[in-house]
Amino acid sequence: MMKHKNTIVVRRYETPCGLLLLGSLGDKLCLCDWRAEKPRDGVNRRLQRLLQADYVPGTSAAIESAARQLDEYFEGRRRAFSVPLLFAGTDFQKTVWHELLRIPFGQTVPYGEMARRIGSPRAVRAVANANGANSMSIFAPCHRVIGSDGSLTGYGGGLAVKRFLLELEGVLS
Repeated sequence: MMKHKNTIVVRRYETPCGLLLLGSLGDKLCLCDWRAEKPRDGVNRRLQRLLQADYVPGTSAAIESAARQLDEYFEGRRRAFSVPLLFAGTDFQKTVWHELLRIPFGQTVPYGEMARRIGSPRAVRAVANANGANSMSIFAPCHRVIGSDGSLTGYGGGLAVKRFLLELEGVLS
């Protein structure tokens, strides 16, 4: 196995709808993933490869700030996040993930609209794939992206979690 020179510090975070794995590299959050029990290998390999880092259990100022802000979000007291984020992916994925940051609390956007917003109206499937590769759940709110018919479509934490988050934000009742 290749020896990495950086460290991604990780710790679990319990939400009202499931367990997250939070991770930081330096002073930035690089991971907020629902697969804390069974991590998504693709996400892990991508982060380790692109950030040249190994995972180490622990905590950091970025993780503690993220946890406080998540507490406030789940208590209904926070609508926007201020934790510095570090995205690790292709340029296209990063474009999609940065566009996710522009979807306001309590609103949803269809995949086709996301594709139009980034200037690639025919790249609906690629946008959906980039959403699926998002390792920054909630902070880069991919749960706010829905099917063109308004249906809830795939989500890393499962559709029940997506529904919970959209109900929390007042999108669904």
